[in-house]
Amino acid sequence: QVQLVESGGGLVQAGGSLRLSCAASGRARYNMGWFRQAPGKEREFVAAITWSGGNTDYVDSVKGRFTISRDNAKNTVYLQMNSLKPEDTAVYYCAAGAYGKAVSNYGAWGQGTQVTVSS
Repeated sequence: QVQLVESGGGLVQAGGSLRLSCAASGRARYNMGWFRQAPGKEREFVAAITWSGGNTDYVDSVKGRFTISRDNAKNTVYLQMNSLKPEDTAVYYCAAGAYGKAVSNYGAWGQGTQVTVSS
């Protein structure tokens, strides 16, 4: 199973930007997703991308602000987050597996990285 290592989380002021990275081991052609989980909330779909990058999807609340991309030569997936809002505060997880919006579509998960947006 693919192993995922995340980086890039941190503390940022509202309106600022962060870029999360997720490095995947191996050569498998996995579709990738980003999810987030705030305290007391269910794990929420954020964005997904196919292996080729030809298809992407986003939850409505981040459309126009977040961009998912990948560099397959580096086995790395990115989540560029702009115009951050306090409600974006959560632990962010990358995942590998079937393309989709459901947690159950993904079989491998990163350790999570904290994103905190202050007002």
